[in-house]
Amino acid sequence: MSTPVVVIVGRPNVGKSTLFNRLVGKREAIVDNISGVTRDRNYGEVEWNGKEFQLIDTGGYVPNSSDLFETAIREQVEIAITEADAILFLVDGRSGLLPVDFEIAKMLRSSNKEFFLVVNKIDSENFEAGTSEFFKLGIKNVYSISAQVGRKIGDLLDELTENFQPMDVEEEADSRLKIAIVGRPNVGKSSLTNSLLGYDRSIVTDIPGTTRDSVNSILKYYGQEIILIDTAGLRKKKRVDESIEFFSMVRTLKTIGECDIAVIMIDAKIGIENQDQKIIDEAVRRKKGIIIAVNKWDLIEKDNKTSKKFEDAIQDSLGSIDYAPIIFISALTKQRIFKLIDLCLTVNEERKKKISTNQLNDILLKDIGEMPPPTTGTGKEVKIKYITQAGSHYPVILFFTNFPKNIPEHYKRFLEKLIRKHFGFQGVPLTLTFKQK
Repeated sequence: MSTPVVVIVGRPNVGKSTLFNRLVGKREAIVDNISGVTRDRNYGEVEWNGKEFQLIDTGGYVPNSSDLFETAIREQVEIAITEADAILFLVDGRSGLLPVDFEIAKMLRSSNKEFFLVVNKIDSENFEAGTSEFFKLGIKNVYSISAQVGRKIGDLLDELTENFQPMDVEEEADSRLKIAIVGRPNVGKSSLTNSLLGYDRSIVTDIPGTTRDSVNSILKYYGQEIILIDTAGLRKKKRVDESIEFFSMVRTLKTIGECDIAVIMIDAKIGIENQDQKIIDEAVRRKKGIIIAVNKWDLIEKDNKTSKKFEDAIQDSLGSIDYAPIIFISALTKQRIFKLIDLCLTVNEERKKKISTNQLNDILLKDIGEMPPPTTGTGKEVKIKYITQAGSHYPVILFFTNFPKNIPEHYKRFLEKLIRKHFGFQGVPLTLTFKQK
């Protein structure tokens, strides 16, 4: 089931980042009274009454130059209308209505998307009078909140999530493998899709983000149907860089949520960058199968050590995500693109692999006995007594121990490496859970 995407939009300094932090439950964004202070992309998951959604704060996409504010806001609202399942239109109950608020309201009213007018900074009943001015926008449902103190946030979330599916409700399963091709703009995602399908499914140019819509394509591979999800970009248009990045991030979030395997494409001429690592981190967090595809390999001058040096550099950048396989491809010349599909099939089988309880205990407990967990702060011995695998969609390894809270992070990493050494799980994030025995 795809997780709904909710986007917060509004003019600068109305409290978008404060609301984001309140809903996500931790201080992810930099908050300041200076307009446009949020420079990084902000997204997280929110769970409310058994329902979950992806929340995106657009604060980081407003440039500092004041003459670009309205352009940037307009573009972000356009993108939110296109991509979001629901939109939180945030306004400032203290400073009142501004012309840009009317423009945003007009755009949202003309769309078919569900949106909520949220009047922020109503910290108590004494400020409720500030809400009435916003009825001039002609929007029926107006919600007054305080992101700062949390006032009436629950009421807003009840309304927002009313039509979202509970997390424990399963949709009719589609057993076909879903592969998401993700990465930075202009890395060759659409070119790879076209090469695999054998025809131009997408518009491809040298301008980052020229593809408009991402419609799933069906690849028939040795009698098997595989769904390719290509993250699209934007039509060529004069726009600020922040909007391109914002659009790319929204699409990537949605796509990773829908896939089984995430193919993270990297430009061989550039290498792995900060944005690539954030995409990989999101795929890990969502427990998707992960493959690193280094594209444009045909443009690199090579000797017999080039690929090894490149692979080592990527592994250094990835750190603990050393289980993700790396493949060097060329979408243009079709070099190894079908080996990439074979690798996706392999990782998918690894993701579904089940290790018997007997195997886990017979093999792992012996190694754990030779390298046991460190003792607790009180000097008591920590013992792992029983291991089993759970999880129907991705592997979860349960460890039963006398002191589950005393297993340090470095020992958890040791256990994960131990599991991979004996049982593989190539390209698959593992979830290790420790319970009281």
